[in-house]
Amino acid sequence: MKLLKPLVILPLAIALLPASNAVAGEALARIQQQKTIRVAVPVDYPPYGFVGGDMQPKGLDIDMAKHIADKLAVKLELVPVTAPNRVAYIQTKKADLTISSLGKTAEREKVIDYSIAYAPFFDAVFGAKALQVKNFEEMAGKTVAVTRGSMQDKELEELAPKAVPKRFDDNNGSISAFRSGQTQMVAIGTTVVAAIKQRDPSLDIELKAILSNAPCYIGMGKNEAELRTKINDVIRQAKADGTIDGLSKKWLGASAGQLPE
Repeated sequence: MKLLKPLVILPLAIALLPASNAVAGEALARIQQQKTIRVAVPVDYPPYGFVGGDMQPKGLDIDMAKHIADKLAVKLELVPVTAPNRVAYIQTKKADLTISSLGKTAEREKVIDYSIAYAPFFDAVFGAKALQVKNFEEMAGKTVAVTRGSMQDKELEELAPKAVPKRFDDNNGSISAFRSGQTQMVAIGTTVVAAIKQRDPSLDIELKAILSNAPCYIGMGKNEAELRTKINDVIRQAKADGTIDGLSKKWLGASAGQLPE
């Protein structure tokens, strides 16, 4: 996979400049004319977006932004955002796209438009590499740490009824139980595991089975039909040529699976 287009990281202060005067329907034309695309990305949410040891942004969302800029033959400007303002930056035209592990909701669809899905967002069961478990049936009789009352708790009960859940009050408790050997596995979100592995790359843990997948979508301004069509074309091609699957395996440890249109 080749992601070589120029990369410019916009400081947060620059991202807070007044919004553009561009009107709906002109986004793609402006991007092509200025040969620059501004993409809002997370920098505090591994594995989708975070700052690496070299102080450069890394992650699945960052790689996807680079891929889109490459396919559009434009320069990439990364605009760092947080979860609360990633939609607002699209509304106020401080970014052309937001690629920030964004889920699709009816409320958000009132103010922004979405691409087709570009990445999965997994809840999963993890265990040591040596543990011979490849599906829910093979979890029978094995202990699994899980946060009490969480989505993973409900999913585990439904999908692996013969597993032995050990419930804890929060994610830290669940992870600690697994790491200390109190349980053989842990049911948790991939983002939590990625954050832990970022701090401790030597941690012996791998994905054993996926509990659920809530896909991620690219957000953009309302009524930007040409831009949405272009971005969807790029995503579809990335699915067809294996780029999407490669990014998912690289950052999430599993195939992207069947992502919805």
